[in-house]
Amino acid sequence: MAAVRRRGAAQTFSWVGSDGWSARALVAAGNEPVVEGTISVQPQANPVRGFRDYFFTLTPQNNFRNPWFVEFWEEQFRCRYAGSPRSKNNAKYLPCTGRERLSAENTEFEAQLQFVADAVWAFVFAIRDMHRDVCGGKPGLCEAMRPVSGPTLLRYLRQVRFIGLSGDEFHFDAHGDGPARYNILHFKQVTRGVYRWIRVGRYLDGELQLDMDEIQFKWEEPHHPESVCSAECELGQAKQYVEGESCCWHCFNCTQYEIRSPVSETACMECARGTLPDSRRMQCAPVPELYLQPTSPAAIGAMTFSALGILLTMLVGGVWVARSSTPVVRASGRELSFVLLAGILMCYLVTFALVLRPTDFLCSLQRFCTGFCFTVIYAALLTKTNRIARIFDASKHSARRPSLISPKSQLLICSILVSIQIVIVVVWQLASPARAIHHYPTREDNMLVCDSYVDASYTIAFFYPVVLIVICTVYAVLTRKIPEAFNESKHIGFTMYTTCVIWLAFVPLYFGTASHVPLRVTSMAVTISLSASVTLACLFAPKMYIILIRPERNVRGNLMPSRWRSGRGGRGAAPGAVCAALVGAAPLPRPATTPSTDLSTLDATEPSTSTDRQVQTEELSPTQNNGMIERNGLCLDPKKLAELTAGLPTFEEANGAALRRRAAAEPALRVAVAVVGARPAL
Repeated sequence: MAAVRRRGAAQTFSWVGSDGWSARALVAAGNEPVVEGTISVQPQANPVRGFRDYFFTLTPQNNFRNPWFVEFWEEQFRCRYAGSPRSKNNAKYLPCTGRERLSAENTEFEAQLQFVADAVWAFVFAIRDMHRDVCGGKPGLCEAMRPVSGPTLLRYLRQVRFIGLSGDEFHFDAHGDGPARYNILHFKQVTRGVYRWIRVGRYLDGELQLDMDEIQFKWEEPHHPESVCSAECELGQAKQYVEGESCCWHCFNCTQYEIRSPVSETACMECARGTLPDSRRMQCAPVPELYLQPTSPAAIGAMTFSALGILLTMLVGGVWVARSSTPVVRASGRELSFVLLAGILMCYLVTFALVLRPTDFLCSLQRFCTGFCFTVIYAALLTKTNRIARIFDASKHSARRPSLISPKSQLLICSILVSIQIVIVVVWQLASPARAIHHYPTREDNMLVCDSYVDASYTIAFFYPVVLIVICTVYAVLTRKIPEAFNESKHIGFTMYTTCVIWLAFVPLYFGTASHVPLRVTSMAVTISLSASVTLACLFAPKMYIILIRPERNVRGNLMPSRWRSGRGGRGAAPGAVCAALVGAAPLPRPATTPSTDLSTLDATEPSTSTDRQVQTEELSPTQNNGMIERNGLCLDPKKLAELTAGLPTFEEANGAALRRRAAAEPALRVAVAVVGARPAL
């Protein structure tokens, strides 16, 4: 300490002292500024009760059993006791007066006196217990204890447990050591220039109690020095202890997605999917859920587009209800038109189910509706195109009306087609129920999505509608050469071509956004709405134009081919064949020209017609047979036809002049003129 003081290095060191020099004036005297701030340990020892009073009564006259007591007396009072032999230690002392007495003013006791007392008492209790067991409690030493067995006495000594003279319990631990009790002492400057050793804590049987507020290392710099083998690891680091050391370690970094294990400071723990280390890298914090928010710009755009489509669909539906009896509405097939409008409306409504927060119920609803709404639309379109194709194909071979072309039959066919999709989705739902799950395309993502969006299972819902689209497109190609009056088939064809283009563009977009499910959901919603809009625009916009803007064209005559309206049959125009088609009595021969009547525009519910189709055929040569007109095997009864047509209005001159001139020559044609004249719109 003196060397440190001479070199002026007092601020360089902070001392930790053992019990060998702690609380000793020998070390601190004259070196207080250097020793200041020392932390030291000292075995805890409490005063031995009664010993101080006993010791103060001792004198050389009454303490004969201690041969060193006279030497202690001479050193304590700096005098030579009478009768004491002269030595180099007392040669310079004056003789004692005999009035010297021990007191608290001139006597200071060592703090370790308790350990001496406990050591003596430990042997006392060990010998007592051994004597009781070996000698049976007989007074004095028995033969079994002559001599005393050292290992046996040690065994009894390890087992002793008693309350000593200091009031503390004493016992040996499993290693044979006494109780670990230490006082933590601190040498500090209590006031300027005044230094004291004070107790700032205790260590009792493995538990440290320390009052940090009482510790002051330097008066000028009251900070705590850092004295460690290894500094604590930083956040996100774990320890790797040096072999054989418990206070020294190396720190290593946990990886980007790891935290230090809460159960072991020497290991890192990887965060689960959907969680990331927090800012302190002490625990795994959940990643916020990501899903298509209804307030996002993409969702708002999709819902706005769908809302506009809903309004237009309701407008068209209202017009169709209000003008349901007009030729344009009747010619388009009112029943299937309402089925189409229902499917289009559902397509627009699906968007609102797609942009909401996914739940198990919404996922099931999305799985059902996305395919069902398309099935309704394309089942109706397929029914329409199939009806047109069958009618015109049958007209090439026969005058008989094809089966299943009435409105009820068309609705039945459409329902059967739709029910197939329902069965597919129900079986799929039972086999694999739709669920809302968390999807983790990357460690930073936590997407809440329907399980069908994660893989390609959504193609199950779209497989059947795609088949319907392909078949509708094939029928549209087959009916592309139907005469211009049947322009609905062309509209259907354009609808299917555009739909195919839309879905061919959607497929790569859908599978290319697997890692961004909200974008995938948005693209699906927009594609569904766009497909519905194409159907609404291509099939209903032309008719809405006629109904609302050009009502003068909303008449039956405008729905016929021009050659029927002008009365010119052209090559192969045979009114007799038309009569035969109406009656449906016999098949017609193969025509030389393509049928040119819009069979899809005929009102199949009108009671005055027995068929809903008209055809052109080559003129046939009639013959008379028993009063019946026969033509290539077709027998017509003029009287019966006259009865059927009785009371019908007269055929207009402009439309029937040519037929009347020919009717004068052929009796059968006179009947045909009467029938056709009765139904000029047909």
